[in-house]
Amino acid sequence: MHMINISVEREREPVTDFDLSPEELELRREAARVAADLYEAPAQEWDRERMTFPNEERRRLGELGYLGIALPELYGGAGAPVMDALIVLEEFAKVCRPAAFQVFESNTGPAQVVAQLGTEAQKVEYLPAVIKGEASMAVAISEPDHGSAATDMRTKGVRDGDYIRVSGTKRWVSNAGHAELYLLYVRLSDEPGARGVGGLIVERDTPGISFGAPERLMGFRGIPSCDIYFDDVLVPGRNVLVQPGEFSKLFRAFSLERLGNSTVSLAIAQAALDRSLDYVRTRKQFGKPLIQFQSVQGTLADMIVQVDAARMLVYRAARKAGRGLPDSLEVSVAKRAANEAGKTVSDLAVQLHGGNGYTEEYGIERLHRDAHGWAIAGGTPTMQRIRIVSEKTGLRFDQRA
Repeated sequence: MHMINISVEREREPVTDFDLSPEELELRREAARVAADLYEAPAQEWDRERMTFPNEERRRLGELGYLGIALPELYGGAGAPVMDALIVLEEFAKVCRPAAFQVFESNTGPAQVVAQLGTEAQKVEYLPAVIKGEASMAVAISEPDHGSAATDMRTKGVRDGDYIRVSGTKRWVSNAGHAELYLLYVRLSDEPGARGVGGLIVERDTPGISFGAPERLMGFRGIPSCDIYFDDVLVPGRNVLVQPGEFSKLFRAFSLERLGNSTVSLAIAQAALDRSLDYVRTRKQFGKPLIQFQSVQGTLADMIVQVDAARMLVYRAARKAGRGLPDSLEVSVAKRAANEAGKTVSDLAVQLHGGNGYTEEYGIERLHRDAHGWAIAGGTPTMQRIRIVSEKTGLRFDQRA
């Protein structure tokens, strides 16, 4: 197994928003090969047994270079455009979402927020370990009574000398208990709404942190989730990533995570389509392959349109982002389209496979279960619709009114 070859200095042929260059195509082929070789076989078992992705496999991904594709060279990453990370992410997500999650969190998740917004000391302290696979970082936003209404959060941090004293509870934290580091969204002042919210980097082993029982989710298996309890947790003041009043910075950086989320949904849709095309060519009913039936052709056409549309929207946002942050509106549109494609195309795949689609053997039901989880994560499709209108018109809509 060889480390991926990503050179940030290479000259690429001009490409459109929707084409891949020869170098990108080679990156995709290599990522697909590695994902199939390492994770296609164990993926079904990890899902069935709800096994957490092994730390030794995370370190292997770090050694191969997949955890630092879009992170700065200065800290051990490749410094490549986000598009490169998304290409790899898609290929892993087609095969094994727990493995893809590692690529997702490091390249488009909270570690990327540290890279974009952190101090030099924070980057030096935390990014090399994430890039090597020695540690992972999860994001903690939602609370038991505040999911989509994130800025109503009650988890609070109060200055206590050189520390921030944190108390509260977080819920729906993917990789909770397993990740060594957390990007914690927390109320750092008494200002209402978003004006009082900031961000802290919190280490898992800090005294006062405890974890609830593991959630037993419909999908997202192999990616642990549980409540996190903060009981007068003292976080060093140097770990303040974003000050209160600067929530817009956090949210703009979070748009990169939503773009990664969109890519996983796209991968699920593409995998469901690919498996369906293979199946209807070989499966026979009434003496001929399923693909010969007009109703099947119509279903396939709808699936193809949804996948292609989602891909174009994801690529548009990624191309414009380059090595920086994407446009929030373009990401909201991409996420809405890709999330719906993942759910709808995987559902149609179940139908095309008939009874076989309802079994674990063909992997279609697993795609469909995961499609719903990735649609909810990072902002539900319903909230994306509201954001799209808000970002397009410049208007703000108070859901509390």
